[in-house]
Amino acid sequence: MYDAIIIGGGPGGLTAGIYAARANMKTLLIRSTFKASLITTTDIIENYPGFPEGIGGFELVERFTEQALRFGVIIMDDDILSVVKTSVDGKEGWQVNTSSAQHKGLSLIIATGTEYAHLGVPGEVEFTGRGVSYCATCDGPFYRDGKLVVVGGGDTAVQEALFLTRFARSVTIVHRRDSLRAAGVLKDKAFSNEKISFEWNSVVEEIIGDSAVRSIRLKDVREEGKKKTLEVDGVFIFTGNIPNTSQFQGITAMDADGYIIVDPHMMTSAPGIFACGDCTAKLLKQVVTACGDGATAAFAAYEYVSKLKGTSYEGLKRV
Repeated sequence: MYDAIIIGGGPGGLTAGIYAARANMKTLLIRSTFKASLITTTDIIENYPGFPEGIGGFELVERFTEQALRFGVIIMDDDILSVVKTSVDGKEGWQVNTSSAQHKGLSLIIATGTEYAHLGVPGEVEFTGRGVSYCATCDGPFYRDGKLVVVGGGDTAVQEALFLTRFARSVTIVHRRDSLRAAGVLKDKAFSNEKISFEWNSVVEEIIGDSAVRSIRLKDVREEGKKKTLEVDGVFIFTGNIPNTSQFQGITAMDADGYIIVDPHMMTSAPGIFACGDCTAKLLKQVVTACGDGATAAFAAYEYVSKLKGTSYEGLKRV
């Protein structure tokens, strides 16, 4: 039996683990065996405070993990099958069923993050791993001197395009609008990079190939029937994110896109369940905001569990 069970091993979940363990809560953190935190695929993080030269996403998560272990967080690699209400020592709690075991806790912190959205166009599924990728850090080195396309116009898309210029002969950013959504410093770097070009007001209609990707067909969103074919060696897709929250449907309230709705204390609609990081409905999804969410969720969970146990400050006053 745990005071807190955290689902998710990214910055939000690990920060929640650090704060929960430091509050003397018996804490279990469950990481997915096949869905790593997206931040681990980011080559360089330039805006996390304390690292003016930047730090790799994988290295940052490793540092978080070491710190959580040092404070006594139990970390397990497993996959969540379901979450159900249960009784824990006569108190209302939650049971997390995984592929290998069952775990009970008085509180639950959901920190499952997101995964990359797919385009849903012909050829995308067929050529995934054969020219279609969602991770520049993972697959960029396979395309040395290649002609690459990055689909998307946000921070992630532009940052990954810049990374790919280390290997590629050219990188074309395909964006459905006529301007990038990325932060100003990233836009400046992209516009000044001679390897990067742009296809504005365009969407990918089809990915074409044989044993591997050979070309893509673009459609102009402004002019009906206007299309263009680009010869490419690889297509990297960064068009948004989908929350990893399907296991919690019907348990906590979510918005229309599947993001978990929380109050300012990271409390969900379900008693004893809190959520933090990118899986929640929020304005800004960044490592630094996920960490803040995680700390808040852990403190709120601590107060909740303390009241259940009758060990909160208010409870002690009544005794």
